[in-house]
Amino acid sequence: MIVDNLQAVHARIAAACAACGREPGSVRLLAVSKTFGPDAVMAAMSGGQRAFGENYIQEGVEKILAVREWQADGSAPPDSSPPEWHCIGPIQSNKTRLVAEHFDWVQSVDRLKIAQRLSEQRPAHLPPLQVCLQVNIDGGPTKAGVAPQEAQALAAEVARLPRLQLRGLMSIPEPAPDFIAACALHQRVRAIFDQINKTGVLPQPMDTLSLGMTADLEAAIHAGSTMVRVGTAIFGDR
Repeated sequence: MIVDNLQAVHARIAAACAACGREPGSVRLLAVSKTFGPDAVMAAMSGGQRAFGENYIQEGVEKILAVREWQADGSAPPDSSPPEWHCIGPIQSNKTRLVAEHFDWVQSVDRLKIAQRLSEQRPAHLPPLQVCLQVNIDGGPTKAGVAPQEAQALAAEVARLPRLQLRGLMSIPEPAPDFIAACALHQRVRAIFDQINKTGVLPQPMDTLSLGMTADLEAAIHAGSTMVRVGTAIFGDR
């Protein structure tokens, strides 16, 4: 079932890319595995999926370790490369060390203090932690994220920190009523992304725009998303 669902999501991505003249390979699929156990991740890996998103840090770390053991004991398919783990949920100060030590990406950095702690706590033997800034594009009171007008200044600060590599922006806007409204929201994030890259304040341009989920991935791709975060359409309802 999970493998079939993955194929269906890839077909949606390809169709959305074709509709707006983009190459399907320009959009990565992040499988959001929160609340699902290691078995679900293993099934998705058997279907070729390698990038997984976790909202809850402790749950994510336990899953990372379980999958690592599954690969180490020879149970995994022999050609399965290690998965890439993305932290996409809110990060409290007392959880930054866990994130820095176990995840490959963090998409939910929204303030300098968290970025500084991640930088300080990233082990020297690991590659730099790949980072996206979360932007609260529509000002939702329950949504995390840096305010749009403060994103450029935060990007400049984060890009200077050692052991981190700033890759782009992420946003989780409130659900939009239709395709056009969803496109407009995502395009506002794209505009901030483009503006920051044009200023030249970063040592290297950002390349990742993490927008869109199960319900609105087509609108996000139309607006320029390079990574869609899909959970329900792959793993089912939570």
